[in-house]
Amino acid sequence: LGCDTIQVKMPAQLNQIDGIIFPGGESTAMGLIGTHNGIWTELQHTVLKRKLPTWGTCAGMVLLTERCVGTSAVIENGQSLIGGLDVLVCRNYFGSQVSSFELPTPAPPLPGDSHSSELGESYPGVFIRAPAILLAGSGVEVLGKVIAKPCRQAAATLQDLDKKIALGETVITMSVVDALHRETGVPRTAEKDVSVSDVQPPSKGLSLPGAAEGSDAREVICVVKKDNILCTAFHPELTNDRRWHEYFLNMVRQSLDEGK
Repeated sequence: LGCDTIQVKMPAQLNQIDGIIFPGGESTAMGLIGTHNGIWTELQHTVLKRKLPTWGTCAGMVLLTERCVGTSAVIENGQSLIGGLDVLVCRNYFGSQVSSFELPTPAPPLPGDSHSSELGESYPGVFIRAPAILLAGSGVEVLGKVIAKPCRQAAATLQDLDKKIALGETVITMSVVDALHRETGVPRTAEKDVSVSDVQPPSKGLSLPGAAEGSDAREVICVVKKDNILCTAFHPELTNDRRWHEYFLNMVRQSLDEGK
């Protein structure tokens, strides 16, 4: 694709790059390591202050959000976030590794049009223990959605989240254990269901191994963009389709042109 890449391991390396990709992996571990070696603060400065073109895939998407539910119950404060995107994300929405799947998703938009897909073709989205965005702020461009049932743990988290939203609470982070009975691991029962989506999705949708029984499918967001930040819930690097890579490289080139 005509670009050179390096693995960023130390804060000083951030001054050597024109764009950065936060890969998939384990977002909790990323947060622990980043805050331990001091690179976290520099990453926040790079993304939020320098406005370096930034792409987060899967776990990388989680790190770039402002609000997260389904965080680890055994880590203090649950999940360290870099932030930048006014969205609410649910970790592991689709379930564990056994629930990994490939699903056609909207293709990257054409240059100059944030809402058109190239030639109308779909893009092969590879989802591996993937997160899903439940809500996006007004300044966030939604570039892709899918309809799927949440896994059992996510369904319990969403049930509790719906209850909190119905009570007018603002949720920043919420762990899985907050929505499960500690003794049995069985989901708590919300007194009232309130959808967190502005659009009421049909009940039919993708149902994966480990999906919660009796839970309706939800329309969730899998691709977003805001200013210098692009996020995909799936893994474009695991396909032979380079259109999202090209889309991000265009973001980098545009940033360099504007900086001249």
